[in-house]
Amino acid sequence: MINILLAGVGGQGTVLAAKVLAQTAQDKGWSVRTAETIGMAQRGGNVVSHVRMGNEGESVLSPLIAHKSADLIIAFEPGEAARVLPYLSPGGTIISATSALQPVTAALSKQPYVAGDVIRGIERTLDQGGAQFIAVDDAALCAEAGSRKVLNTILLAYALACTDAGLTLDDLREAIRTCVKPRFVGMNLEAIDIVQAVCAGR
Repeated sequence: MINILLAGVGGQGTVLAAKVLAQTAQDKGWSVRTAETIGMAQRGGNVVSHVRMGNEGESVLSPLIAHKSADLIIAFEPGEAARVLPYLSPGGTIISATSALQPVTAALSKQPYVAGDVIRGIERTLDQGGAQFIAVDDAALCAEAGSRKVLNTILLAYALACTDAGLTLDDLREAIRTCVKPRFVGMNLEAIDIVQAVCAGR
């Protein structure tokens, strides 16, 4: 069983990313279940998607991931990464974009919201256990791809390229062709190619 949690802000494509990931698993014949918890997403609220995949032939009976049982967390924003940290399993991996989206509460607070501070806080927390944290320079990768609209694909590709989730970038490409509107397929496939080149050079 592989448990993957995706966390982001409304409008970042978190739900579509979960759909693509589920399609990738279904194409391999795996049992898969998904669920979303969406709070005020259209107003920039947080969105959390649960994806559970039976990679060893087992049936997935429940869609929700319990605390401390996510093998992989894909966070579209550092603050959202911190918010869902309790879901990460002791030996899991969290992959997070480094660009921050200022929440409304930050504008009302005397303390500024600084992405770097949040990332360092996550790293300090994970240093106490066996979990791994991977920061993705999403601004640079999206700029190379020519659009922020491919952020979700970039993070998915990064996650599959840098972890042992049993899914490949070729699997992801096929799911993109199935789930994404035809006019956006090309730019998403190009985004995967960019990530593949970056990960190959690590």
